[in-house]
Amino acid sequence: MQEALYRAPPMTDVSDDHRLKKLRFRAWRRGFREIDLILGPFADTHGDAFTPEEFAAFESLLDQQDQDVYAWIIGQADIPDEFRTPLMTRLQVFRPSLSPKA
Repeated sequence: MQEALYRAPPMTDVSDDHRLKKLRFRAWRRGFREIDLILGPFADTHGDAFTPEEFAAFESLLDQQDQDVYAWIIGQADIPDEFRTPLMTRLQVFRPSLSPKA
């Protein structure tokens, strides 16, 4: 697994509101539309209720390659142990809600 070229610095000295806005911005603007349409709405819907651990896990997920994260969410690739978390399970469940209704 290749790490992302851009890694955001840890956000420890900013307000929670600013940190959440930055997280949402990063989730929506990944550069890979399919993952933007999963991570962006997920951050908008659930970000306010993230625990500190979930916040850190989501930030860590945003540091990974888009194609890898997308493959993990849709089940096309095995999820590395470090990302096999309740947050990933919530992302996998969230994804089908974005599908058009038949």
